[in-house]
Amino acid sequence: DIYEEEVQKIKEEIDIKTADNIEDLVLKCDVIILAVKPNVVKEALEPCKNLFDGNKLLISIAAGVPTWVYKDILGKNSKIIRTMPNTPALVGEGMTLIAYDENTRKEDIEKAKMLFECVGKVELLDEKLMNEVVALTSSSPAYVFMFIEAMADAAVLSGITRDVAYKLAAQAVLGSAKMILETGKHPGVLKDQVCSPGGTTIEAVSSLEKNGFRYAVIDAMNKCTKKAKEISSLMGDRI
Repeated sequence: DIYEEEVQKIKEEIDIKTADNIEDLVLKCDVIILAVKPNVVKEALEPCKNLFDGNKLLISIAAGVPTWVYKDILGKNSKIIRTMPNTPALVGEGMTLIAYDENTRKEDIEKAKMLFECVGKVELLDEKLMNEVVALTSSSPAYVFMFIEAMADAAVLSGITRDVAYKLAAQAVLGSAKMILETGKHPGVLKDQVCSPGGTTIEAVSSLEKNGFRYAVIDAMNKCTKKAKEISSLMGDRI
């Protein structure tokens, strides 16, 4: 990291080995995870491009940067794995998508999967779809946080304290998501199971439909995908 104080702080906190510069890091490591903003990818890799040989694997989490960009810098025979994690990885519940090309060996893919499975779930994906799923995995925690915040606001309006409201709303979302993953049932089936005839839940669902709840989500995700494609297109299009 370019911020030496942060490097030292992390070194002391979790007892890791650090490098003074990126060239030293690449020389000492077989797997290099590039965790920088897309606009500084070239700046970060240029100084060490001659140090990448056929045995080194570059794993990038830079959003919107296609594989060919890395190959232009490091050489066409370089091994590149492109990933898209999300912030729930911070609590071990991340969803990471992995894309790779023909230069990447099976053992490299398994190594990348093993690393990201330490912080959540992993799915392999065709690189052509990486921009298509930004809205579904990478950006989606923001919408869920907004949903939880809105539910908590409604609860506060009803007299429930803010801290309790956030806890209850977050647990409701967590439990609901877990039901989908563990039962394998369609979300609509699970929704129907909660909606009793003439009951409170169907009243709420009716109001959500009246106010365009589903369309609002679909439209927001479409706009997110469009923006992801625009950012990626700034790199050119060779995928």
